[in-house]
Amino acid sequence: MLVLRIVIAAAVLLALYVRFAPSDAGRFHVSGAVQSDADLEGGVKRILPGVTLAELDQIAQQTPRTKVLAGSVDDGMISYVTRSRLIGFPDYTTIEAKDGMVTVFARLRFGRSDLGVNRRRVEGWIKALGA
Repeated sequence: MLVLRIVIAAAVLLALYVRFAPSDAGRFHVSGAVQSDADLEGGVKRILPGVTLAELDQIAQQTPRTKVLAGSVDDGMISYVTRSRLIGFPDYTTIEAKDGMVTVFARLRFGRSDLGVNRRRVEGWIKALGA
C-alpha cells in the first residue's frame, strides 16, 4: 500500500511539474532552420510561401491554450507555447519571416513523440490560412 501511495504521489508531482514548468525563451525562441517541409517524431517543420507573419500570428493566437512566449511580428519571429488540455504538456512553435516566406517549427518539450499533435495543429493553421 505504501508503494502505491509513493507511485501516485510521484505521478502527481510529475504532472504538476509538467504543467507549471517555466518556459525559457532563450531555449525555445530560436530559429528552426527550416530548409524544407519535414515531419519529425516530436514535431513538424513547414515552409509557407505567400503567407505573412501577421496572418499566421493572428491564427496562432486564436488557438486554445496558446500564448506568445517571445517575439513579435515586428521582430520577424514569434514563438508560442501551447499546452495540452489535461496535463498541460507544453509544445513550442516558432514562426519566422525569412526570404519572402514564413517558416514554422513546432516541437515538443517532454518525451519523444507528440503523437502527431504538433503536425495537426500546424496543418490546422495552414488550413485556416487557405494556403
